[in-house]
Amino acid sequence: MIVRFIARDGTDTRASATAGDRLLDVAQAHHQPLEGTCEGQLSCATCHVIVDPADFARLPPASEDEEDMLDLAHNATRTSRLACQIRLTDALDNLTVRIPG
Repeated sequence: MIVRFIARDGTDTRASATAGDRLLDVAQAHHQPLEGTCEGQLSCATCHVIVDPADFARLPPASEDEEDMLDLAHNATRTSRLACQIRLTDALDNLTVRIPG
């Protein structure tokens, strides 16, 4: 499966992934600037991404804890998510996310 990352400067990176991978792990393996400081424990928002609106409905809904962390994320939008909370599935092939500025 493929995940498309759009960097702050507009650079488009397509990354290979496997069903079951966390989006954060895929991003870091492909040198995307997502920290993931809390290692997926929902205590930071350093892996904040903006999901393409066309793809957002394909994701399972965010948990209340994730929503609370997104309230603290810089430049959060209606389609913001935490990459550590997204497990990739075959249904998410060609997912596009932006790295916020």
